[in-house]
Amino acid sequence: MTDENKNKVIVLAVIEGGLTVTEAARRFGVTRQWVHRLVNRYTAGGADALKPRSRAPRSSPAKTPQTVRTEVLRLRDELTRDGWDAGAESILDRMNAAGATPPSRATIHRILTAADRVTPEPRKRPRSSWRRFQAAAPNGCWQSDMTHWHLAGDKPVEIITWLDDHSRAVLHISCHPRVTGDIVADTFLTTGKIHGLPASTLTDNGMIFTTRFARGNGGPNHFEHVIDALGITQKNGHPGHPQTQGKIERFHQTLKKWLTAHPDADTLADLQAQLDRFKNGYNTRPHRALNRATPQAAYDAIPKDGPTLEILGRHWRVRHDTVDTAGVITLRFAGKLRHLAIGRPHKHHPVLLLVAGPDTLVIDPNSGEILAEHTINPDRDYQPKKRQKALPEGKASVNDV
Repeated sequence: MTDENKNKVIVLAVIEGGLTVTEAARRFGVTRQWVHRLVNRYTAGGADALKPRSRAPRSSPAKTPQTVRTEVLRLRDELTRDGWDAGAESILDRMNAAGATPPSRATIHRILTAADRVTPEPRKRPRSSWRRFQAAAPNGCWQSDMTHWHLAGDKPVEIITWLDDHSRAVLHISCHPRVTGDIVADTFLTTGKIHGLPASTLTDNGMIFTTRFARGNGGPNHFEHVIDALGITQKNGHPGHPQTQGKIERFHQTLKKWLTAHPDADTLADLQAQLDRFKNGYNTRPHRALNRATPQAAYDAIPKDGPTLEILGRHWRVRHDTVDTAGVITLRFAGKLRHLAIGRPHKHHPVLLLVAGPDTLVIDPNSGEILAEHTINPDRDYQPKKRQKALPEGKASVNDV
């Protein structure tokens, strides 16, 4: 018997059958109050009033407004169109950045699910099982790799990236017809000029990064010579185990998802413009592994690491620089920017700056010649060169370190 029919039987038993309210309640297993309520409904509204009523509250003050639902779905479509992750956390980040008062992450996920905008994914390993490695400071380690892409008409190109391991910040990304060992070394040094050099690098065992597994090994390649001369530790993943370079592998997945969402570039210059846009967007988007901080903010948050060289029994920090038109380079020391004299004949030349406390060595990276030495006077801005002395007999030159 349906609830509606049962209600009719109870009322008729009282009104037409002569049962008292107490007798009807006992016979039909309901309360006296419920029998009184049914009789009053029937008297006021007839048989239609006996139909079961909705138990939903008359108002839902906590219900998400339609305007918020519409905005969540709009942002989902916008992020998907632009090639970015479009999950609940990314939508929440966009709403926060716009100054809105967003619903919770769980509410956003429910809105997406109700609108059939969630694609089920296979269950992943619990995060507690991950063995995560992360450099302790920016420039503690740079990861690099190249990946394949194409121009319009499926013309193949290759892309190389230098990624800071601590912050996930993209320090360099560029496209080339083919990435060679010279390009690896050049992009590394160019990135070092802008951001400072790393203490170590982590790459796979490709020939552009290392020749240690090459048959008939003819010695280190260009990149290996460069980082060895700079006192930088080279680390390579285990063969057949790309998870070692997990950050750069996942980064390439994000990159290709973004590129796929945009029209194919006609030229390398067009593709480079796309990569520059992607780099800016990637570095300024909150990242889950950084507790929703952006890679750029994480990279700028704490002092940077760097390589050290041991020369004449002392450990020196290394920086790549270029002499300016006035024949000087700059160095921040004791909280102030100092101008170190090198000499106008060396203007526009790349140099290595080695720093140990107040002492500096400025070296030609090609010849190993010491161009200038300084002991910084904290009371002065301009720091003149010391008179250079010959190395003690039997001591190694910088070239031999």
